Amino acid sequence: MSSNAALPPARAAEVVREYGPYPGAPSIAGVSHDGDRVWAATALGLLAIDPSSGEVQRTLPCAADAGTAFDGRHLYQIADTRIQKIDPADGRVVGSIPAPSGQGSDSGLTWAEGSLWVGQYRDRKIVQIDPETGAVRRTIESNRFVTGVTWVDGELWHATWEGDESELRRLDPKDGTVVERLAMPANAGISGLESDGADLFYCGGGGSGKLRAVRRPRRA
Repeated sequence: MSSNAALPPARAAEVVREYGPYPGAPSIAGVSHDGDRVWAATALGLLAIDPSSGEVQRTLPCAADAGTAFDGRHLYQIADTRIQKIDPADGRVVGSIPAPSGQGSDSGLTWAEGSLWVGQYRDRKIVQIDPETGAVRRTIESNRFVTGVTWVDGELWHATWEGDESELRRLDPKDGTVVERLAMPANAGISGLESDGADLFYCGGGGSGKLRAVRRPRRA
């Protein structure tokens, strides 16, 4: 595990709500948000969860191994070495591109600035790719494993999970410098990450089967 000595001190993350676990879904991988519902990647496929009630409103059966994203019209889902483009109305796969690692080690996924942004777990990278071809546009380095990634209001955040420690980190998108850290409670790992575009981050809880809502820090 790399040292945090040169990084800004971590503040405690404010977990405001927990959801799940859900029957038949012992683990949560990717997480996304469509402006209304939270989408969680599970063994059942993609679950559409009402964040107010916590109830599953719909299930889209599909391969859902890691990160999930939403571009305003379609869902994107990492399935082994591919990223599938999915119609949320009926679950049809309408497109597919190679995931950047090519080895099934891609983790988080989000949509921003007309691109897909892919977390690469053990490579400790965030890769911006063309959503039509999968071509790499740029790469941002991290010093920790990357398990989830999201953009909100021009801020780049990623989740990390090593051992019993998990954090949310805000990076300078120009050079990857860590500028803010939120430490999750012990054993509350993050396996997927997405912002609701406002005040909350939604975090997949891996093998706990839980989904956690974390308060997003706001700056003046």
